[in-house]
Amino acid sequence: MINTRNISIYCICLLLFVAAACGGNGSASEALLEKPPYKGLTDSIARFPKDAVLYKKRAVMLSLNNKHELATADYQQAWALAPDENTGQEYVANLLLVNKPLEAVTLLKECTGKFPGNPEFRRRLSEVLIQTGNNAAALKEYDAIISLDSSNFEAWYEKGVLMARSGDTANAILSLQRAYDLQPIYFIGNTLADIYASSMDPRTVAFCDTLIARDSLKLQVEPHFIKGRYYADSDKYQEALKEFDECIRLDWKFTDAHLEKGLVFYEMKDYKKALETFTFTTTVSNTNADAWYWIGRCYEAMGEKTKAVENYRKAYALDKSFTEARERAKKLN
Repeated sequence: MINTRNISIYCICLLLFVAAACGGNGSASEALLEKPPYKGLTDSIARFPKDAVLYKKRAVMLSLNNKHELATADYQQAWALAPDENTGQEYVANLLLVNKPLEAVTLLKECTGKFPGNPEFRRRLSEVLIQTGNNAAALKEYDAIISLDSSNFEAWYEKGVLMARSGDTANAILSLQRAYDLQPIYFIGNTLADIYASSMDPRTVAFCDTLIARDSLKLQVEPHFIKGRYYADSDKYQEALKEFDECIRLDWKFTDAHLEKGLVFYEMKDYKKALETFTFTTTVSNTNADAWYWIGRCYEAMGEKTKAVENYRKAYALDKSFTEARERAKKLN
């Protein structure tokens, strides 16, 4: 027969234990705030509980010591007492640090209403909306920023990048072109060139040449790399090799340039040169799974199945998501 009295006693003890544990955590937090370096501020807050500056100072101190969860309550109180722009920005950053993006969205929407002249809140809101998967709402925020200031190149740029990720290449190009016209700096130009190349836009080569001509120090690798990719996709292999060699001359550790060069040789069916190139790539980065995989492809194309399997296995060992390498090894075995 089941002893209900014993069960009841057990349940009561369990509840008391849980309550004690929860209370213990609260007590631990309170105890921490009563110790240096927080004690002085905690005492001041007890004396002046409506002083937002004190809560904010303690929140900052807690954040600097990686006590972000505890800092949240202080930021919340500081914001409730004196909702200014700086506190709003710091509170948003804190919410993102403690992985509360939805709360951050709510706060940012409140901030855009309180401070409509500050585009930083809308920009940050767009970023967080993208993180939460709400791209349509993020686009609306970028459009709102642009409607307030059509010369905001960052908003045009971020809008273009988001549209490219969403598959709207035509409008992405228009936004990025506008951003580059407003501020012709390399990261915008390289992004635009990359989208040109990915969509096989005939403007790719001329635009890359413009970026290269503007590089007075001759340090920019990306325009040559993008141009090389475009040539390779256009089956203009010699032109592609020239651009990838220039990338390597500028930065011999640029692994992707070595890989793309090897792929060009592979497409040309020059498996010996492709193998040499991919093998050299492993000296640049011996943990690059793609390099080992393509060494395997070269050996397979040359009829050396044992060596091909060995390299496919190396690729899969370096990257467990590389299922194609695993499947090719199984097929040859």
